[in-house]
Amino acid sequence: MSDTVRVRHDLAGHRFEADIDGHCAYLAYMDLGKQTLDIYRTFVPDALRGRGIAAVLAQHALDYAEREGYQVIPSCSYVERYIERNRLKPEDTCSKA
Repeated sequence: MSDTVRVRHDLAGHRFEADIDGHCAYLAYMDLGKQTLDIYRTFVPDALRGRGIAAVLAQHALDYAEREGYQVIPSCSYVERYIERNRLKPEDTCSKA
């Protein structure tokens, strides 16, 4: 699925978005300053669920955080589980609030 999902980073709106089949899936975050992002929501419309879109959004957000030197607080339970499932090291990408 990741090859077909085009993700756009709305830097001003603090969101990663994917528009698919007339629906918008997104991951929202807050920039807390001091190189820390709080990823607090992932939303995928019912019509798009089960296609791996949330995982693509999470990976884009985590890649952005790593590239820009941010630590991540995964307030969103989906992103927290995504990090755990993919065995990402907490010291590399996230801290628990």
